[in-house]
Amino acid sequence: MTPAFDVVGVGLNATDTMILIPHFPAYGGKVQIAEELISPGGQVASAMVCCAQLGLRTKYAGAVGDDERGRILLEGLRRAGVDTADVLVRPGCSNQTAYILIDQSTGERTVFWSRPDGLKVHADEIRPEMITSARLLHIDGCDAPAAERAARLAREAGIPVTMDVDTIYPGLDQVLPHVDYLIASSEFPERWTGERDPLQALERIQTRFGMRVAAMTLGAYGALARFEGRYAYSPAFVVSCVDTTGAGDVFHGAFCYAILKGQDVARSLDFSNALAAINCTALGAWGASKSVAEAAALMERGERRAAKEFEKYRV
Repeated sequence: MTPAFDVVGVGLNATDTMILIPHFPAYGGKVQIAEELISPGGQVASAMVCCAQLGLRTKYAGAVGDDERGRILLEGLRRAGVDTADVLVRPGCSNQTAYILIDQSTGERTVFWSRPDGLKVHADEIRPEMITSARLLHIDGCDAPAAERAARLAREAGIPVTMDVDTIYPGLDQVLPHVDYLIASSEFPERWTGERDPLQALERIQTRFGMRVAAMTLGAYGALARFEGRYAYSPAFVVSCVDTTGAGDVFHGAFCYAILKGQDVARSLDFSNALAAINCTALGAWGASKSVAEAAALMERGERRAAKEFEKYRV
């Protein structure tokens, strides 16, 4: 039987308050706010919106508060075409919040966030049909027992698992053995392994847990992956940056799409870098519309920014 969804995401969401400032002041200084707006976001929720924008049948499973911010998040997911039937609404709980300061001179952002304990997703809330109704599972490691159960159910059903991780959560070592495609932040491999060389850190993670691909995003310099005993480096695309919020989340959503479409790892990295760059040209985690055609055009003629230490692995 054909699964009802192409991809299901289990993990974090947030409702962002975005504060635009002309530039960051010196410590203890002041600067006038240029604009303030509320926008939905969060790691896995944003990745699922990207998947929906690319035409995938998409479902999000996570917990939201029953406050106004929770309603904004749910309405945003539904408008984007993401199924929310498995979203858990927590009575009397506020939704995860992020205050994001965006420096208009660079597009870089600084994030202050809060997540109430009531939003924790428990392992027994992950039902098998939530996972097996999709062709691919995307997770983060925040609520590790729930992520472990979701990933284990997917592995048992032969469903590939992608993971976005930037923090060492308690119990994460129980999740990683069930992951097929790990794409970590630039800081995570060193924090996890204690190895400063990113090539060695990725190798150690992949050797220990046996995932097909162990990768890391490099911000303005692209992404690096290890697979089949070798490395692939994809430099970032240069765009006129308005806001970097959600770029990494979009990278993960694009990578999910690329895997489902059977793209090889090198092209998947390029495609994901392109969509992440496009997202930086508008405000908010879900700010820029995304299409395969737009990504392909940027991949064909876009300027790249490379990290010299990884150039020899460029493919």
